[in-house]
Amino acid sequence: MTPAAPLELSRPDDATLRIRWSDGEVRDYKARDLRDACPCATCREKHKAPAPPPTTLTVLAPEELAPVRLEAMRPAGTYAYNLRFSDGHNTGLYTFDLLKRLGAEVP
Repeated sequence: MTPAAPLELSRPDDATLRIRWSDGEVRDYKARDLRDACPCATCREKHKAPAPPPTTLTVLAPEELAPVRLEAMRPAGTYAYNLRFSDGHNTGLYTFDLLKRLGAEVP
């Protein structure tokens, strides 16, 4: 069985990416959810790190305070997309398999 591949990308609104897949499924992806699921090595390490003590105060950069937007998407071969976010992050390769598991199915 051939894995599903994106047939069409669209933006129903500023915060959502919609992908129509070759298997007929349509899924919506919120930029924040995609950013939180970044598969790059740095983000994977951050997800594994223990939570800081509840008394720790984190200083956020201005770009971390603004809502995350998906600014660009470019193919990486025939199996993935490289996504660039408004917070400057752009090192994650989102394979088609990963994207199929993320997002919400559009009825």
